[in-house]
Amino acid sequence: MVVREYNDHPSNFRYTKTLSEYLEENNIPAIAGVDTRKLTRSIREKGSRKAIITDIKTSNKQALKKLEEYKIPNDAVSKVSCKKRWYSRTANPDFNIVAIDCGIKLNIVRSLNKKGCNVTIVPYNTSAEEIVNLKPDGIFISNGPGNPEDVKEVIKLVKELKGKYPIFGICLGHQIISLAYGAKTYKLKFGHRGGNHPVRNLLTDKIEITSQNHSYAVDEKSLKKTDLTITHKNILDDTIEGVECKKDRIFSVQYHPESAPGPQDSDYLFDKFIEIIKKEK
Repeated sequence: MVVREYNDHPSNFRYTKTLSEYLEENNIPAIAGVDTRKLTRSIREKGSRKAIITDIKTSNKQALKKLEEYKIPNDAVSKVSCKKRWYSRTANPDFNIVAIDCGIKLNIVRSLNKKGCNVTIVPYNTSAEEIVNLKPDGIFISNGPGNPEDVKEVIKLVKELKGKYPIFGICLGHQIISLAYGAKTYKLKFGHRGGNHPVRNLLTDKIEITSQNHSYAVDEKSLKKTDLTITHKNILDDTIEGVECKKDRIFSVQYHPESAPGPQDSDYLFDKFIEIIKKEK
């Protein structure tokens, strides 16, 4: 946590612990006294970079040496994915969905439950054979952290199952689906963060106000050699925000429809997934 000013004296009568106590209990580093506006401008102009928070005893030379030696981990998904299968059931279910957990948000599971789906959430490295044995009506590829090219297990999974089941992907799931079809991804200068990102739906020509949190994007030129067509584009930087392959009954979006800001109908993508599944029943 990086802040300009820190206050360790809560004023809310319901508080049970201070922020510093919470950070210490969860081993979360924090620093105050930073010009956060200047930091934001630096990231915007020069892109995201490695950084180090250390105590005053560490010299600049030592800190720079540590930064140079540090390698960004490529196993982020394995750290956040569930370790064993779990279930989220709903009353009077119509469909069974298998969700590949690359760091799934619970509100995505709840959104599927609301659409009449029992959801089986499985680890990212679950085999295609195991998923087939679960007899799903559809497969969901979740959001998650890190470089999509590192998640080779899920890329392989999509290659094996595409065309066999309706598949819907969000965020990292969108990038993984694109990679499975032969497209390429690249790291954005400083990523897309927070709400209010305008995205044009090329199928309806409407603008959607979206919530986003990712560092990578799909290379548009690389999509031309695949069976995927572009369905959504970011208005701010023209990056790809959605793709689909109708014959394989697969589609994905880069943003998070389950956490869309504002009163708009953000359920239409889940409805689209359900409609595709219904045609199979």
